[in-house]
Amino acid sequence: MDKPQRPKKKNPTRKKQSRRRFLRSLALGGGTIGVSMLGLIPVYQAQANPRLRPPGALAEKDFLASCIKCGQCVQVCPVYAIKLADINDGFGIGVPYIDARAQACDFSCDAVQCVLACPTGSLSHDIDKKEQVRMGIARLDRPKDCLAVQGKGFKGLARGQDYDGHLRYEEIDRWNPIAVSEHPYDLPICDLCVRQCPIEGAISLQPLTKDENDKRQIPVVHETCVGCGVCEMICPTEPASIVIDERKTWEQT
Repeated sequence: MDKPQRPKKKNPTRKKQSRRRFLRSLALGGGTIGVSMLGLIPVYQAQANPRLRPPGALAEKDFLASCIKCGQCVQVCPVYAIKLADINDGFGIGVPYIDARAQACDFSCDAVQCVLACPTGSLSHDIDKKEQVRMGIARLDRPKDCLAVQGKGFKGLARGQDYDGHLRYEEIDRWNPIAVSEHPYDLPICDLCVRQCPIEGAISLQPLTKDENDKRQIPVVHETCVGCGVCEMICPTEPASIVIDERKTWEQT
């Protein structure tokens, strides 16, 4: 009678190699999933802190889906207000945005060149949809810090000598923006947000009281505001007293 055959023992070397391959595959798989999940963190952050998009941007979901991150809008902006998002923006990497405090869109190009340069329609020039061209809405975020609310004037450079932002000053040259650091002010009551707003009637100063001797005034934002960010950019207080609420529509105010 034949003796039952014992199972062959695996070669220790092959066993170790198989184990290494399994562990390597497991590590690679976990790493891939981990890297993918990392992209979700900035997405959640972006939902809490939305970016200010260039003028004419479609609704955020449609904008992200249609933008091909070509950078054409960046190249044509006369004040270099448009930037491309970096890796910290997760799945929004390479998508154009504006940091209004650093450099606002002041419509120096008049025709909104970024919209004309966009090859996919992510930035639309559809003037029939008023809210579609709105970037956001300005809001007086820190009224106690506002110089006008305090009844104070302003003298000097709005953002200091080291600030490298540019702005179109119509009284100097409406087509060629100049450095803000080259344009000093001497104002009895600070009205920089009103004075430099490129949209007529978007912001006004209104008295705080009916007392004629009371110099205090408060910036009031009107429906014509498109959220370009010039008011936030030029505000001399630090941080800015007036800010832009990105993607906000007038109906939400």
